[in-house]
Formats: sequence, structure tokens, C-alpha cells
Amino acid sequence: MPLSALLARIRKLVPRSDDEHYDEIVRSFGDGTLRPPPTPMSDRELAQAIAEFLKEQPSSESVATLGRRLDPSTPL
Repeated sequence: MPLSALLARIRKLVPRSDDEHYDEIVRSFGDGTLRPPPTPMSDRELAQAIAEFLKEQPSSESVATLGRRLDPSTPL
């Protein structure tokens, strides 16, 4: 799945009031901290990962947790 399509799916799941979280996700894909999942995630799986990420302030730790959910093979 192209990164733009994944980001569009994520944008639907991140409330507008949490834009700093979405911006951190975009930055993290840009700098290589996050990588798209090797196989497509269901909307339910992605929603669960995003919900966990939104529970904390955007930080390197929360980005790492999201990264592990997106791609468990990533050594974050």
C-alpha cells in the first residue's frame, strides 16, 4: 500500500483535535522512524494501533509503540 493511502486511512482515524499526533506520524514516516506495515492492516487493527498512540503525548516512545504495531519486525 502506498504511504499516501496509509496516511489517508490514518487521517480518518485521528480526530482533528489531535492534529499534533497526526503531524508526528507524518514526520515519523518522513524521517524513517515509522515504516508502512509489510502486509495491509485491517481498519480495525489500524484503529486499535492509532487509539493506543493517541493515549499518550506524541513522543519517541509512543512513536516506537506505534511502529511496533504497524510492523512487528521493526527493531524500534
